[in-house]
Amino acid sequence: MKLEYITILVLVVFIATFAYVSSTGNHEWSGADDQPANVINDLTHGSYHPWFNSVWTPPSPEIESLLFALQAAFGAIIIGYFLGYYRGLAKAKIAAPHLPRSKKEI
Repeated sequence: MKLEYITILVLVVFIATFAYVSSTGNHEWSGADDQPANVINDLTHGSYHPWFNSVWTPPSPEIESLLFALQAAFGAIIIGYFLGYYRGLAKAKIAAPHLPRSKKEI
C-alpha cells in the first residue's frame, strides 16, 4: 500500500512540475534529432558529411510521430507484461508455499 502512495505522489509532483514549466515562458517542444548535426556543422564549419542516409524517410512528421508512439506503446506493453507476470509469480509463491516451485521438486 505504501508503494502505491509513493507512486501517486511522484506522479503528482511530475504533473505539477510539467504544468508549471509548460505554462511559464515560451517553449519550443521539439526533438533533439537536429541538435547534434547543428553542433557538428558549427565545429567543422560545414565540411562534415554524414556517412550514410536513412533508408526510408516517413512522408510526414505526423507519420514519424505515430511510428514513435507505436514503438513506445509496444515497449510499454512488453515491460508491463513481464513486470505483471513476475509480480504475479511472486504473489503465487507467497500464497502457496507448500506447492513445488519447479519441476525438479516434483
